[in-house]
Amino acid sequence: MTCPDCGSTDFSKEGKGELICKKCGIVLDENMIDDSPEWRAFNAEQREKKARAGSPITYTKHDMGLSTKIGKGSGELYKVAGNKRAQYYRIRKWHNRLTKSKDRNLGFALSELNRLVSQLNLPRSVHEEVARLYEKAVDKGLVRGRSMESVITALIYTVARKQGTPRTLDEISDASGIEKREIGRAYRYVARELDLKIRPAKPQDYIPRFAGDLGLSGEVQARARRIIEQAKEQDLLSGKGPTGVAAASLYIAAVLEGEKRTQREVADTVGVTEVTIRNRYKELVEEIGLHEVE
Repeated sequence: MTCPDCGSTDFSKEGKGELICKKCGIVLDENMIDDSPEWRAFNAEQREKKARAGSPITYTKHDMGLSTKIGKGSGELYKVAGNKRAQYYRIRKWHNRLTKSKDRNLGFALSELNRLVSQLNLPRSVHEEVARLYEKAVDKGLVRGRSMESVITALIYTVARKQGTPRTLDEISDASGIEKREIGRAYRYVARELDLKIRPAKPQDYIPRFAGDLGLSGEVQARARRIIEQAKEQDLLSGKGPTGVAAASLYIAAVLEGEKRTQREVADTVGVTEVTIRNRYKELVEEIGLHEVE
């Protein structure tokens, strides 16, 4: 939008519903509708109480948070007048019967997803994207003949890695109770059918979470990242598991920063063996020249 007189694009909205050009002062609109709320709120609690738009649309609910449900439990029945209870009961029963099979599937699946996201401490963005992809998988018939849990865990593994907050197969398997082989099989199938292109996880992505679990400071995390960058420049990461490299770099950085952790502590936290840490540690120390660790 530009001013017809001076060609300016700088405008101001006045309290009287007028749109005025700041350069020449011409009034472009004098009947603007005020779409701001007519109430005032001074904190988050007041804003939540006075808002009337309802909760935002979300893929984490099978109905995206838009549909209604007749009664939330058996206790609701006793709030209805005695002569209307039979009618209320029939309406609620038919409402449940008429629910589509897709909605029932999503209802069970998304409740399981909610549990796994909470247990794995994943961000909201991962939760939303996994829920969206799961509904897409249901629409394409990818869940038919497979367990709901295996598809969800495969999507969690995929999306978490894609968004830079990866979780290992061991962590996902422990949280879900699904075998790693089954998760891997479902992951390959879902990634192929939904055309999900995922790059290999980077060791740097694991540093913040592992360091937090080990109680290490930000200086140790920064040092570990620098060690990984040096290793990458010298092409030492090819063919190495990212969790093993992350564990070894954290072990070295903790020693250099005076916050030493034993190899046993690091191995138990990361989920790799002490032998793996020792091998990666020796390679990094020799190739990068960190002999002060020894």
